[in-house]
Amino acid sequence: MRIIAGEAKGRRLFAPPGENTRPTSDKLRGSLFNILGAAVQESRVLDLFGGTGALALEAISRGAAFAAIVDLDRAAIKAITRNAAAVSGKEDASRVKILQADYRAAIASLAGQRFDLVFLDPPYRMTGAYADALTRLRAANCLAKNALLLLERARNAEVLLPEGFEHHDTRQYGETAVDFVRERTDAHEGDVCGQF
Repeated sequence: MRIIAGEAKGRRLFAPPGENTRPTSDKLRGSLFNILGAAVQESRVLDLFGGTGALALEAISRGAAFAAIVDLDRAAIKAITRNAAAVSGKEDASRVKILQADYRAAIASLAGQRFDLVFLDPPYRMTGAYADALTRLRAANCLAKNALLLLERARNAEVLLPEGFEHHDTRQYGETAVDFVRERTDAHEGDVCGQF
């Protein structure tokens, strides 16, 4: 697993041992970031189920201004910390914040910090976490105007969106699907992800 493009292109990423973490493949990550394109530039990114941190760190490599990466698992946090050091280096460490916490506690601690791009990739058995996280993110004022949320899930899983959110697109990659979701709001010109 490696960073695909940007300043840290080619840098190796490490995954924690065991089966608790399901890293997003390089192919899927590359496809998602090709879709996102310039929307990543100067964005603020939140990865609520970080695993290896690959999604948020790919965004950092491609010009995101800041990324918060969350995971509850201690081994995952160790891998994320190692990967963040390889991608951003000590001189640029302020661009990445790593939180060892349950997603609910993390959202509460990030209240008022607004994110343009949010990755949700919980363990596939946690199908209720998607709607719960979206509801909590909105209540904590963590979503920038026109924020884009990417929900990675098992292809055959049904994910229900809470009131006030709408589905814009789904991409399928083998047994995995990614839903592109936004809050229902009027379009706002000049937002980082407004061109998607």
